[in-house]
Amino acid sequence: MSAPPSVVLVTGVSRYLGAHLAARLAADERVSRVIAIDASAPAEALADVLAAAGPKIDVHQIDLRTPGVLRVMVDARVEAVAHLAVATATDQHGGRAAMKELNVIGTMQLLAACQQATRLRKLIVRSSTAAYGASFRDPAIFTEDTEPREVPRGGFAKDVLDIEGYVRGFRRRRPEVHATVLRFAPFIGSAVDTRLTRYFAQPVVPTVLGRDPRLQFVHVDDAFEVLVRSVIEDHPGTFNVAGAGTLTLSQAVRRAGRVTMPILEPGLNALAGLGRAGVTLDQLDLFVHGRVVDTSHLIREFGFTPRTTKEAFGEFVASRREREPLPAVTIRTVEQALLEGFRRTRAARAALESGHD
Repeated sequence: MSAPPSVVLVTGVSRYLGAHLAARLAADERVSRVIAIDASAPAEALADVLAAAGPKIDVHQIDLRTPGVLRVMVDARVEAVAHLAVATATDQHGGRAAMKELNVIGTMQLLAACQQATRLRKLIVRSSTAAYGASFRDPAIFTEDTEPREVPRGGFAKDVLDIEGYVRGFRRRRPEVHATVLRFAPFIGSAVDTRLTRYFAQPVVPTVLGRDPRLQFVHVDDAFEVLVRSVIEDHPGTFNVAGAGTLTLSQAVRRAGRVTMPILEPGLNALAGLGRAGVTLDQLDLFVHGRVVDTSHLIREFGFTPRTTKEAFGEFVASRREREPLPAVTIRTVEQALLEGFRRTRAARAALESGHD
């Protein structure tokens, strides 16, 4: 195994994952310097995280699509790149076109810079289990070699497929660089704020009628452990990163102390992308078909076992209950209101049908 990289560049530091990875690497005595870049300046809370990490972090506001990236890599003598500047939803960057521009074109330009950075020894890229898509033809468990059965509908899944394609091309051009692709299951944890965590935080959780898919999560702290090891150690290849075991969607909603509201898929599809708690097409397909991945390759290669899906989700629920208690009486009230609404809808429909007779 080669020596740890002395200088590491981390992209996407205006978001939680990038800022905290940069801080963790700066705290590692094996890393001499961290170059933290993003097209946007970090919000105050994340800026404080970076500042608290000390003088080992240099923060630069640079767009990945500009020549400034290569200049920084060459001037700083970067030896490893952790690419986390991947948007998962359109609400993060002002629409689907902007999201694709950041994810796909940004990655393409970054890899072009990496190809010219002669001192580069490692490339770590954030991907997602969404790359497998979701369909009725899916296998029970996905391995890293499984190809998507159908082209994904969601923009994020399409983007990660494009990103991984660019990484494969980079591997052919720079075979001496250890390239690691990490396909993360959805993140969960007390500090995580995503569409998915907001979905489970709603008092009433819409689900697809007649479907109860199996889900996997990864605790964000375990994701950080895998990311740090990918930078410090040599782990080339593609890896599924998820907690062992599964939860069905109904089990997850019950454990979160929420009430499900089953609706037809077209109804939930109409809600896709609406509001901070709205689901994306990627998540809608997940809530219809589910997705389970095999993590044995990760465990063997890294010597690390993430906490199980149930443990990770349990920690998320416990932290939310401490901050946002939802009394049992409130749940019962919401449930009764839903039942009454269903009764009134059925009664109105029956009256309308009788009027046509």
